[in-house]
Amino acid sequence: MEMGCWNEWVEQTLEKLESRKLLRSLRPIHLSDGTSADEEEFECFDGLRQWDRASVEVEISDTTFHRWLQDIPSPGDDLGGSGVACTEAGTSAGRFRKLILFSGNDYLGLSSHPTVIKAATQAVQKHGMGPRGSALICGYTNYHRLLESSLAELKNKEDCLLCPTGFSANMAFMTAVGNVSLLLAKDSQPSIDERVAVFSDALNHASIIDGIRLAEKQKSVAAFVYRHCDMHHLNELLTNCPVKKKVVITDSLFSMDGDFAPLLALMKLRKKHGFLLAIDDAHATFVCGKTGGGAAELFNCISDVDICIGTLSKAAGCHGGYIACSKKWKQLIQSRGRSFIFSTSTPVPIIAAAHAAVVVAKKEKWRRKAIWNRVQDFRDMTGIPITSPIISLIVGSEETALQASRHLLEFGFHITAIRPPTVAPNSCRLRITLSAAHTLDDVRNLTAALSQCVNFSEIGFYCPSWNSRL
Repeated sequence: MEMGCWNEWVEQTLEKLESRKLLRSLRPIHLSDGTSADEEEFECFDGLRQWDRASVEVEISDTTFHRWLQDIPSPGDDLGGSGVACTEAGTSAGRFRKLILFSGNDYLGLSSHPTVIKAATQAVQKHGMGPRGSALICGYTNYHRLLESSLAELKNKEDCLLCPTGFSANMAFMTAVGNVSLLLAKDSQPSIDERVAVFSDALNHASIIDGIRLAEKQKSVAAFVYRHCDMHHLNELLTNCPVKKKVVITDSLFSMDGDFAPLLALMKLRKKHGFLLAIDDAHATFVCGKTGGGAAELFNCISDVDICIGTLSKAAGCHGGYIACSKKWKQLIQSRGRSFIFSTSTPVPIIAAAHAAVVVAKKEKWRRKAIWNRVQDFRDMTGIPITSPIISLIVGSEETALQASRHLLEFGFHITAIRPPTVAPNSCRLRITLSAAHTLDDVRNLTAALSQCVNFSEIGFYCPSWNSRL
């Protein structure tokens, strides 16, 4: 089957929407003295600075510290009072303790970058939060358009649609996919053969799963779950599926296991079966590839990825989500993606900060080099063959994971235990994430503390038996 079939189906769907006067438009509000496309105006730096440490150094109150050690449930009201700032990890000054953060997703340390902060500050001083409404009403501005253009360029796609979060981006895409079968069906409800067959990796993010569930409720898609990264199983499911409209969707870099989807194998299957390929590039964008274009750039298969979904809340250090795609797909999603249509647009200062982060991430290449150096450092120090900045150390039971987390807390490291329902029973783990803002000493001190509660030669770092269920 030729990929042109999907282009035709999307065109036909748009024609149906137009005939019913259901196409929706984005009409940007112009905010004066606002955006600048001149990247030279953004100040960049050639190495780690003191302010970068703010992205990996945090403080918690003594009350929080002791409740965490005793595993006492907390509603979040144990903030403590005023105290003296701490200077070393694990120490207490007044009523606060300083911790080194190894559990966040700010992979490049951009949340504390002065250029990102300046962009947000200037925008809020000029425009406040900006127009408050959904993007289709009054929440879409020239700031939003500039960010969309920069993300489309980064992903080498024709256009891009901003969404309030990465979660809502996946939800919007999946409901739009379902609308293809709903609108092209001969009767009021699509027959089984008219539905879209969606093939989803077993360990895909909850937002993908929930999006598929919503489309299933509308009887517009048929869902098939293939074993994690198992291309033989996927090929079998595709081969035995008589439905013409097929979509394969996968995380590109899995958030809980830290492994990459086999994109090159997916490319071969795409050519064989003609499915639409969508990837959630949330954890790889800005981290992977020469320009930070993500996993598809890393594996040199950008043109084979039809839809690239992502977030601005991880390596960009900001907030929001996006869908990089063709102009026709954008028009379809903005017209039928419910989580996009019925959500208030992201505030202008956040959009301004995210655009600055895109520019900085592209220009400060040393940040990508730094984070991959930390990956190599951790691999050398532990002997664990990790392949990304996401390190999943499977320790087994909940109690073992909680004890390890508390041990690391006492040594001044913020690392939480990941337990069911996020992961399967008896595959509880420590999820460690590395950042460009971490130093070699940070990693050395972490591995020393880890070695006291984890046997590196026996630790599990991959769990193929866990299948999330749609």
